[in-house]
Amino acid sequence: MRALAFPQRCRRLLRDQRGSTLVEFAIIAPVMGLVLLGGFDIGHTLYMRATLQGALQKTARDSALESGASATAQAKFDQKITDQATALANNANVKIVRRSYRTFEDAAAARAEIWTDVNGNGRCDDGEPYQDANLNDVWDSDGGNGGQGGAKDATLYTVTVSYPRFFPLYNLVGGSNLTKVSASTVLRNQPYADQGTYGSAVSRNCT
Repeated sequence: MRALAFPQRCRRLLRDQRGSTLVEFAIIAPVMGLVLLGGFDIGHTLYMRATLQGALQKTARDSALESGASATAQAKFDQKITDQATALANNANVKIVRRSYRTFEDAAAARAEIWTDVNGNGRCDDGEPYQDANLNDVWDSDGGNGGQGGAKDATLYTVTVSYPRFFPLYNLVGGSNLTKVSASTVLRNQPYADQGTYGSAVSRNCT
């Protein structure tokens, strides 16, 4: 058989569509894979947030009861939240914080205790004077007290869970490989006793 001339071979090659599907798939497959992995990552984060919020609401209600006021009971409640989070990410770091206020308004405002910001850094330090309104011997940047509080107090519960991403796609765009999910709620403790009161504010100095 006589070999085709070079121009004819070129024209035949240009018209030949064999293998085009494979080439198109090779181009599209990496993009589709990244989209799917990104969707899985976002879906897991949303599921973690929903699970965390549900567990927090249950724990907050149990903690607001008189039976939940003890440190032992609160430790058990906190462990339930930790177990829920680590069931979805076994290497998760779980941080649970309780801050108590006299009213919901105080919790919403979260105003710092009055102080004189001598060095202008927005913090009470270097011996700057402040008014200890809740008499806990420390300056509180949110005006609250640490812990569950007492009867009728409004308690702000905050849970923060951080863990390495299952699909570290953010490395490709210079993002963080750490996922951080937070949930919070405010509930008032049951009126199982008279609500505590503070005395007059005491002038102190920050360390």
